[in-house]
Amino acid sequence: MFERIIRLLSRYGTTFLGGLGTTLLLALISVAIGCVIGALVAIMRNGRVKVLRAIATTYVEIIRDTPLLLQLYFFYFMLPDILPQLKLSKFTCIAVALLINSGAYMAEIFRSGIQSIDRGQTEAARSLGLSSRQTMIRIILPQAFKNILPALCNEFVAVTKETSLASTFYVGDLMTQYQVISGKTYLVLEPLIIIGIIYFVITFTMSKLIAVLERRLKEDD
Repeated sequence: MFERIIRLLSRYGTTFLGGLGTTLLLALISVAIGCVIGALVAIMRNGRVKVLRAIATTYVEIIRDTPLLLQLYFFYFMLPDILPQLKLSKFTCIAVALLINSGAYMAEIFRSGIQSIDRGQTEAARSLGLSSRQTMIRIILPQAFKNILPALCNEFVAVTKETSLASTFYVGDLMTQYQVISGKTYLVLEPLIIIGIIYFVITFTMSKLIAVLERRLKEDD
């Protein structure tokens, strides 16, 4: 088995690397844009406008209470029908689904971060003449972001693993490459072992970096 794994790596090494690049790109897009969506949704949920609060709450609850695979199917088939003129690729449809999903979870992370800030700081900022918007942007969000940074990094790790579901649509991620290589070589276990090791190395490294980040943040406090 070990010899077959070595042969697979030497023959399909670039294929595995290509799958890793697609996986990380999907995760990065999902978390980066999801972070922006999450911050906006969290502000809406903590705001005073009932309509916006209801919309934000509905979005979060729908996304969090339905399976990710179902959402991937939904956006994969829905987006090309809604926006046929854009001729969206499979990768784009899946990326949109992942970032919408990530945005809902990010919203809860941001909301907890905002609520962790002492209300006295808001009252002090308002007494100095800052508007609600200025207080949120200049006072609350910077502190909240620092508090939730480890949680955001953990979300990136989670999304990296969740991208494996994208292989259902053959978008070129690691699990898609597994299916391609397995189909060419008629090997099942060996490619899976390689894919598993790659996932483990990436997520384990990220987890260790997050732990270092958490320690440094505690030291700064």
